[in-house]
Amino acid sequence: MTDEKKDNPLSLDECRSRIDEVDRRIVEALCERGDLVSRIGEVKRAESLPVYAPDRERAVIDRAVARNAGPLSNRTIEGVFREIMSGSFQLEVPLRVGFLGPVGTFSHLASVRHFGSTVEPSPLESIDAVFGEVAAGRLNFGLVPYENSIGGSIVDTLDSFQEHSVQVCAEALIDVSQCFLANCAPGEVKRICSRPEVFAQCRKWISARFPGVELVPVTSTSAGVQRAAGEGEIGTAAIGSSLAGEIFGVHLLFERIQDRPGNITRFLVIGKQQVAATGSDKTVIMFHARHQAGALVDVLDCFRRGGVNLSHIEKRPSDRSNWSYAFFIDCDHHATEPAMATAIAEARTHCDSLEVLGSFPRAQRIM
Repeated sequence: MTDEKKDNPLSLDECRSRIDEVDRRIVEALCERGDLVSRIGEVKRAESLPVYAPDRERAVIDRAVARNAGPLSNRTIEGVFREIMSGSFQLEVPLRVGFLGPVGTFSHLASVRHFGSTVEPSPLESIDAVFGEVAAGRLNFGLVPYENSIGGSIVDTLDSFQEHSVQVCAEALIDVSQCFLANCAPGEVKRICSRPEVFAQCRKWISARFPGVELVPVTSTSAGVQRAAGEGEIGTAAIGSSLAGEIFGVHLLFERIQDRPGNITRFLVIGKQQVAATGSDKTVIMFHARHQAGALVDVLDCFRRGGVNLSHIEKRPSDRSNWSYAFFIDCDHHATEPAMATAIAEARTHCDSLEVLGSFPRAQRIM
């Protein structure tokens, strides 16, 4: 506590009165900001400019966080500004954002944390459906899980990149707290429903607490909680978000049951637009190396020679033929940077195909 605060203590009523005045100024400032956003929306509609600009969003949030003198955390400041920008989207052009549904999934939670609660949510039955709706232009954006810090890459997302033409526009790092939910006592549980990746994240905990219990894979964590809601009397439980438990009326029995405490899922925002460089970016690339000795090494060496760091590499069976593979790499540069552009051009000479799936601002904080 500063000396000024010690010498001039305020009563509860005085503090509340000052808060009321600050709130009044905040609302006035938000209304002024909203008027300016409306004018920007008119320009964007007239010139057919994109409403959602991740590079601009990044700049706004970074400036807000840099001005934060406390006591609020940077994460709180970012959350407030994301919600402000969410309302701004509605003033420009309402955005429809798709995610793996139903409501209550971690993808739903990620969508709210990244885009705010004002955009129009569109829960879909599969990750591939999110890709399909974005590619067809029926959704402005989709938000899909890409990799988890415990379970690794999300194969449904990798496979969907092979099927649909979309661009990666942004990324979000979401803190995932896996919860055990059931409407029966723990000793009455006969089966547990969730996504296969979630079972991998909670493998040790499940083995210790529920050895021999049937694990039932479902299309989403929320679908598992829905099933637990309808089959609680016959011993069906689920692993998912506390949000899903609240939505579907399933009791929270255990929290943070993942085997590692730092359970972070990296989500990608997919759309149809390219994003300008910010100076701290990533690029996702998909390629099919030529079927010859040393081809994969030759591709990767192009990035090494260019001084381009690869932060992620994965492969999936290709949809082209048996025993051929699609490789996915994440690079710590924007595709337009000279060293990166040169590496990509050289790598293409060793590939049957190479596609830049998108360049986007690097996520700075866990949400």
